[in-house]
Amino acid sequence: MRILFIFLDGVGLGADDPVTNPFARVRMPSVEDLLGGRRLITATAPLVTNHATLLALDATLGVPGLPQSATGQAVLLTGINIPARIGEHYGPKPSPAVAQFLLNGNIFSQLKSLGRSVALLNAYPPRYFRGVMSGRRLYSSIPLAVTSAGIRLFDKDDLFAGLALSADFTGTGWVDVLGFPDAPVHSPEAAGRLLAQVAARYDFSLFEYWSTDYAGHKQDMPWAMAQLETFDAVLKGLLSASGDDQLTLITSDHGNMEDLSTRRHTAARVPALLIGPVVQRRTFADGLHDLTDVAPAIRRVLASPA
Repeated sequence: MRILFIFLDGVGLGADDPVTNPFARVRMPSVEDLLGGRRLITATAPLVTNHATLLALDATLGVPGLPQSATGQAVLLTGINIPARIGEHYGPKPSPAVAQFLLNGNIFSQLKSLGRSVALLNAYPPRYFRGVMSGRRLYSSIPLAVTSAGIRLFDKDDLFAGLALSADFTGTGWVDVLGFPDAPVHSPEAAGRLLAQVAARYDFSLFEYWSTDYAGHKQDMPWAMAQLETFDAVLKGLLSASGDDQLTLITSDHGNMEDLSTRRHTAARVPALLIGPVVQRRTFADGLHDLTDVAPAIRRVLASPA
């Protein structure tokens, strides 16, 4: 059994309100097919269908204040209630206190020590590496976890070789924003098929999609809906090309995009959408209540017989 973890930054389960919640307004046929015609909103979870399991996870973890990216992502990767340990939600980039938890062990290093093949499937541009090397840019929690495990981040060469994907899935950002006119560009559905192909190389892989959080901060409903339409088409391609030995997990670190009435993060529960064989879905979902339960569930499934 393999696990593909698609991390959607800043996505909570919100109200069935098309005025403020793009999930209640946009058509997402791939998601709706998985959920028996239902939308990805608060009222849908919990739900188990023939194709998917949807749970609602607590991202506040008993700590006052709104969840933040650094601690939320670090919790997902370690299984430790880091906000409770340090006394606050923190972000966007890890503080030294948050970073210490990631450096002392995370799901990438733990699985690697068990002989599992692991990877972060995002390709990073040259200017990202220059920024980190110069000290002008700090790693966010996910690349910090990866590099601390002794795993290299994928780069431009990997993107061009079809071994990693652009952060926007399709690669248009590499052409339009980063200035690489010859970068490979894919339709969303083709990008999903490529994601399945690349993920099949590893026992555990993660892809980070941060545009959802950015859409929430922009409070731009048309732009937010466009991001969701892209993601839904990617999901269609992914599922058409994924094997029966893959469990796909889609979850987030905190709410944001589901409520465009505010620029701030929210205290909403976040979705844990599981797609794959029913036995592995059941194993993963057992005891899954908040962000601290995700890393242990990943270990539990990968330690189980295929």
